Order: sequence, then C-alpha cells, then structure tokens
Amino acid sequence: MSRIITLGEVMGRLATPGYKRFAQAMPGTLEVTFAGAEVNVAACLAMLGGDASFVTALPDHAVADAVVANLRGLGIDTGNILRAPNGRLGLFFHEAGINQRPGNVIYDRAGSSFAITPPEAYDWDTIFREAAWFHISGITPAISANAAAVALRAVQEASSRGVPVSCDMNYRSKLWQWEPQFPPRELAARTMREFLPLVTVFMGGPEDAEMLLGIRAASGPDDPLLHVARQITARFPRLTHVAMTLRDVKPTHQTWGGMVYDAALNRCFYAPWKEERFEPYIIDHIVDRLGAGDAFSAGLIFSLTQPEIRESRDAVAFAAAVSCLAHSNEGDFNFVTRAEVEALLRGAPGGGVNR
Repeated sequence: MSRIITLGEVMGRLATPGYKRFAQAMPGTLEVTFAGAEVNVAACLAMLGGDASFVTALPDHAVADAVVANLRGLGIDTGNILRAPNGRLGLFFHEAGINQRPGNVIYDRAGSSFAITPPEAYDWDTIFREAAWFHISGITPAISANAAAVALRAVQEASSRGVPVSCDMNYRSKLWQWEPQFPPRELAARTMREFLPLVTVFMGGPEDAEMLLGIRAASGPDDPLLHVARQITARFPRLTHVAMTLRDVKPTHQTWGGMVYDAALNRCFYAPWKEERFEPYIIDHIVDRLGAGDAFSAGLIFSLTQPEIRESRDAVAFAAAVSCLAHSNEGDFNFVTRAEVEALLRGAPGGGVNR
C-alpha cells in the first residue's frame, strides 16, 4: 500500500514571458500552466514513480477539463477530483524576479470551486481507500473559511485511519483574509494549531515556527535548528519528523539544501553532507524558483515511503536533490525522474548532454 494523497486547489498560473514586468507584458501574451502547492507535490511524486492521487474541486467547463487531462497525463490519479456546479478556476499571476528585483505573485482565487465546496461533498472513504500517506499545506486553509474546514476534515479523516500526515506550513501573508477582524498572521497561527496535533511530519522553515508557533531558535553554540525542532516535537508529540529547506538567496545565485530532524533519534540530518559537514548546492542560474519547496516535500514523502531510502539521512539527501533540480524547470511542476535525482546524488556533473 503506497498510495499518496494530496488535497488542495489547482490554479491557472499566468506568467509574463522571460523577466518582463506586468506592465510590459500586458496587453500581450501570458504563459499559462497549472499549479498549486499540493498539486505540485502530486506531480513531482508521479514523475519520481510514486502512486499519487490529487483531490480538489473544479468547475464543470472545458478549461477545467484541460486541467484534469494535464494532471492525468503526468500520471496523477484524478478519480477523486470533484466537478462542482458553482465557482470558478482560481488563478495567480507571476512576474519573475531577476538580480536584486524580487519576483511578484498576484492571487485571484476568491470564489473558486475549491474555495466554496463544503467538506460533505467529498467521499472520504473512497479518497482514503488504500492510502499510505496524506499531504496538505498551510496554503489550503488560507484560501477561505470553507477551505479551512475541508482541510481540517481531510486531516481528521486521514488521522482516524492511521494514515501519516505531512503538512507544509507555507505561510502566505497575501492570503489568510477570510476573517478580516484578525491580522493574517494571527488567523494563520490560530488555524494551523488545530491541524498540528494530528500531523506526523512538520515541514516549514524557522520563520514559520516563529510566526505561527512562537518558537524561536536559541542563541549559543548548539545547533539552532535542533533546538527549534525539539521544541516543535515537544509541543506536538505525534510528530516523527521536522523538515526544513535551507536556502540563502543572493542577487546572482542561491544556495540550497535541507534538514530533517528525526524525533526517535533526537538528531538532525543535513543534506548535501560532504566530508562531515553541510555543503549546500550552489545554483548559479535559477530557471524558476516557484515550486522548489513543494519539490522538497515530494522528495521527502517519496523517500519516507520507500523502504530502501526511508532512513532520515537518505531521505533528506534525496529530498534536497529533488528540490535542487526543481530550479532547472520552467513552471511549478518538477519534471525530474528518480534516475536523474540518483545521478545527482552520485555526484554526476551537471551541464553536459546525455547522449
């Protein structure tokens, strides 16, 4: 039993060509792909060879048909996608950053089919039949009060069946607007604290731990991430792992790696790990940075469900390599195979041509 379920909203991603600003590209042509945190994870899992099933609600029209066909073509099981009589396809607009200028995302998701379809519309027994894993992100409950209810119900359904649950905190300050009387950070913290007692793998950075949980890294000679991870697992004892991406963004390049804390061993494992120290990947040219964190999540889930690479040291190495390669793909989906990941782990040089 290795079926991995993800649930969330899939959107149309409308990106400006190259590095054009919105004002330069429009009126004109935008590049349309599909994206969303949990569907990004499902796509990456399918490309790696996993049995991925994606759950969402979509409107009943031809554009949504194209979404389903695209996902099915990637090898994702789409049998539990609802076609709703109401709502729309959510969208987001993306303007890539370059040099010192950051990228920019504008969301257009209000009233989407996923945002308004209630928990009772989903067939939870069918969704979780033969499920080995369930994954969700903090973006999903940020969409609307109803989406938060769907996300919590899904986590409860998975947990009640003994299915491991991973949750990527993925705090997005531009979302979390569905209770205007609360600041986004406060609403996110209150909501996510309902989820975490049922979660087995926490994914998120130190900033998520501080913003959402009030957990800060301690100063001193000890590993600050070990300190954070221990505090998280002490507060939520069902957690078996705490995982974080480690990135350092520069104007001309980015370094990339990952960390996994294994609660049973009370130890952090870092990747890439060379000659007894952490040596992050150096990414000199980023084709597209969106979806890299989702690729890390997918790589970690995949490895934790594969007996031969589920040990924490191997799992974080695999996840870091998967997400490193994600920076070489246009769009949110990570078109990387397991063989390519394993070649990187063996130290195969990049930049050549496979002939």
